[in-house]
Amino acid sequence: MTDTAATGAPLTLFDSLTRAARPFAPIDPAMVRLYSCGPTVYNFAHLGNLRAYVFTDTLRRTLNWKGWPVNHVINITDVGHLTSDADEGDDKMEAAAKKAARTIWEIAAFYTDAFKADLKALNIIAPTIWSVATDHIQDMIAFARTIEDAGASYELDGGLYFDTSKAPDYGRLAGARADETVGRIAEVEGKRNPADFALWRRSASGEQRQMEWLSPWGPGAPGWHLECSVMSMKYLGTQFDIHTGGIDHREIHHCNEIAQNQAFTGRAESGANFWMHNNFLVDRGGKMSKSKGGFATLAGVIDKGVHPLAYRLLCLSAHYRSELEFSPEALAAALTRLQRLVIAVEALREKAGTPEWLRVIGEAAASKGAAFSYQRAVIEDGLGDRALALVAQFDEALSSDLMVPQALPLLEAALADKGIDPQEKLRLVATMDLALGLDLLELRRIDLRRRPADAGITEEEIETLLDQRQAARAAKDYAASDRIRDILTERGVTAMDGAGAMRWDWILDL
Repeated sequence: MTDTAATGAPLTLFDSLTRAARPFAPIDPAMVRLYSCGPTVYNFAHLGNLRAYVFTDTLRRTLNWKGWPVNHVINITDVGHLTSDADEGDDKMEAAAKKAARTIWEIAAFYTDAFKADLKALNIIAPTIWSVATDHIQDMIAFARTIEDAGASYELDGGLYFDTSKAPDYGRLAGARADETVGRIAEVEGKRNPADFALWRRSASGEQRQMEWLSPWGPGAPGWHLECSVMSMKYLGTQFDIHTGGIDHREIHHCNEIAQNQAFTGRAESGANFWMHNNFLVDRGGKMSKSKGGFATLAGVIDKGVHPLAYRLLCLSAHYRSELEFSPEALAAALTRLQRLVIAVEALREKAGTPEWLRVIGEAAASKGAAFSYQRAVIEDGLGDRALALVAQFDEALSSDLMVPQALPLLEAALADKGIDPQEKLRLVATMDLALGLDLLELRRIDLRRRPADAGITEEEIETLLDQRQAARAAKDYAASDRIRDILTERGVTAMDGAGAMRWDWILDL
């Protein structure tokens, strides 16, 4: 296995632009170039937002697992995104800053840190480059001027607008030709076409904006769509391998990106060879979004006593192009599934010990210089035919447009297979988890026991009551033992009898 050659089954990925699954091969065999639309940092990311990054992380891990290094860029939008994705309303950052009576810079820094903390909690690999919109304003102005020089824009009182009639096959990504239903934005006097959108929004006379810059079209700020075109092409080239985002971006934002890319380059290419979109996370009331209010965050999940990787596992349980229903029951089931995996791997570790190969990949990962292909080669060296057959099936599932719901049962089958030696079984877990990202070699059962934020009892108090219950049972005072158990239950704790010390866990209240 090498760092530049794919291994195993041919990888096919679904391209939203062609509406078909196609064989994937990078433009440069030595490096896959991947861009992901990042958050607008005006609020906490909700769980629906975070599903997009679990999907992208799975894609990146699969590319790495199959032998390709990845140059991955995620943008941070701290200006220009309006309160409607359809390019109307107030700037989300300006509105959030006004509501909180803080500066935009403070709002952006706080929610950027919160977003990065969420990604870390979900074991999502950090991108190669974090690209912040306000660091690239001059690049955006130069990009817009090139579009203007190409005759694909026009100026109005409100700023510089893109002329979608100049974009070949505009709206193709959305599955429709250009008309009033594709990429609709706010009605602006003088617009040539309903779908035309702002490249640069000129500040209104007397308007007090916290963020504005001088430009050839007056003081103002860039349009949201312009940002991703500029930052993706700056770091990955005018035509790169894969662009990812949520399916809500497919209808407007990415259509507009493609139009800008074509006008800037003067070519028909869209800017990416593959446009990939994950579907919505839905609750019983429809898609999950911040605009509806009462959105669920990862911090909220953790406050309930649920380990964040249970949410990652929930996301992995459905194909990224399918809607995923979020419910307390689904989250609890994912946590139970994770607990079973962790308990099985923990028992396996006790049998297998810490073999040399595990130490080697651990040191390599700690150095941050270890390609997945190297780690995978070390892990899989010495696997027998039975184990290699499971790896091949796992590879087939991942290679079929990231069919992780078919790959997960293979991990569980490997753990349950009594015909595979514990050392080989541990290798199977290690190689599969490189792609799944569930941190199974590090997690312990105790790590999954998260104290709910509203718990009315401390762990020290729990241990004291358990000691008293153990003493009561030893004295055959079962009435006292039952009373203590009932006290624990009332305070959100379940006691589990068994050999040796009593075990306990928090009762989930989801």
